[in-house]
Amino acid sequence: MAKADIGKQRVPLRTRRPPVGASPGTLIADPAARRSELRLTLISPEKYKTIDNASIDELYTHCDQWPIVWLDCTGLANIPLIEEIGRIFNLHPLALEDVVNTGQRPKVDFFEDHAFVVMRMIDDVTAHRYEQIALFFGRNFVVTFQEREGDPFDPVRKRIAAAMPNRLRSRGADYLAYALIDAIVDSYFPPIEAASELVDGIEDQMLNTPHKHQMRQLHELRRDANVLKGVLWPMRDALATLIRNDVPFVKAETKIFFNDTLDHSLRLIELVENQRDMLTGLIEMHLSLTQARTNDVISYLTIVSVIFMPLTFLVGVWGMNFEPESSPWNMPELKAYYGYPVALLFMLVVAVGLVAFFKWKKWL
Repeated sequence: MAKADIGKQRVPLRTRRPPVGASPGTLIADPAARRSELRLTLISPEKYKTIDNASIDELYTHCDQWPIVWLDCTGLANIPLIEEIGRIFNLHPLALEDVVNTGQRPKVDFFEDHAFVVMRMIDDVTAHRYEQIALFFGRNFVVTFQEREGDPFDPVRKRIAAAMPNRLRSRGADYLAYALIDAIVDSYFPPIEAASELVDGIEDQMLNTPHKHQMRQLHELRRDANVLKGVLWPMRDALATLIRNDVPFVKAETKIFFNDTLDHSLRLIELVENQRDMLTGLIEMHLSLTQARTNDVISYLTIVSVIFMPLTFLVGVWGMNFEPESSPWNMPELKAYYGYPVALLFMLVVAVGLVAFFKWKKWL
């Protein structure tokens, strides 16, 4: 939601559902889904290993040999691959159905040996495009499903690759899940802060000179804020659910970190709510300033019209072509030697007198 974003077309949130009457857990790929690619990160306290473009065979080979396995699947077009991942990690079929049916509301579901988290992350700020990310985590694994390339996880990957001591490698899969969720939540701060700066700039411009394009910008920003509100509120509820539930694969010490992420989400909601209130106030102020400017223009035009009304009357009277020689009542002043300059001087006196009167009345 930076300056360059205003006026660009938005990609609507889409929810793709299986056909009516289909069996629960039916996976149907979106025709527009990207090709699926796997990135496997194997983690232990002493070392780590990353395998790009990993295969299912490599997953079978390594998943039982490392304390923590993070599988990142980018693209949701390969339904057999997603089903195979579900079998390897024993993921619930209803959760996998929500993975491929993008556009889900942010939520958290708990199953016997793993949790399922659905969130929305900002995929492309310049296009106002949000992407669903689905995250599974259990005792020793984390599986993430993204719609397309691009995510805020690079800081997490760098922390995994950093030298010891390293909490991401020494703690369990629940801490890795926390780090990924926290990265998603924190990725909302830059665009929201950029939007706040833009709103402040528009306010300063409006106080100087209101323009029509400012109203369009304000409506665009308020629509963005409404979308963010619809994303952040259920995200807050999902994080609260993670903290409240007592499951064996989420340690008590990790819940403390989840509570910090919940605080971040509440801060984001406050920022968006304040921004929405400010935008509403600026829209109303823009309407008031525009109306006031219109009233000023009308007032000035009225004053100019009033000044020229007696002058037009005098010009109209003196412009009548009567013959003064035929009768003394036929405008004898038409033959006056100084008639023209006297008439101009008289009209000037009338105009200056009206202006002075308007200023005395404080209408000017």
